[in-house]
Amino acid sequence: MKVIRTRSQERVLRLLKTIKHSISAQDIYIKLRKRNQGIGLATVYRSLEALKLEGLVQVRTLSNGEAVYSLIKQDKHYLTCLQCGNSIPIKQCPVNQLESDLQNNHNFKIFYHTLEFFGLCNHCQIQQAAEETA
Repeated sequence: MKVIRTRSQERVLRLLKTIKHSISAQDIYIKLRKRNQGIGLATVYRSLEALKLEGLVQVRTLSNGEAVYSLIKQDKHYLTCLQCGNSIPIKQCPVNQLESDLQNNHNFKIFYHTLEFFGLCNHCQIQQAAEETA
């Protein structure tokens, strides 16, 4: 069954294909407006939601609560510092077999997964230690 997308969904999808990193809905809105593609912020959110439900876009919530979006290319895994907010991508995936088992055992189509660990990066650990000894 072929999915019929709105013009706004196509615009958002085309933009995401040109961006190599995750981006907020507000930044998508600004980039589309700069390209003279009239679209409202609410329409950007609706388009992202529709594309997410279609399995084309994934969303990730940063430590500051902001949602960022990207095309689903591969599963994403991060170490995220709670102090500075820096996210360090990690390459290996410890849950690939679990994902496969869940799909098979529950007849559930998984589009993607995320795995995120929260703590303090090396820089923030050093800064915190210096503050404690001062």
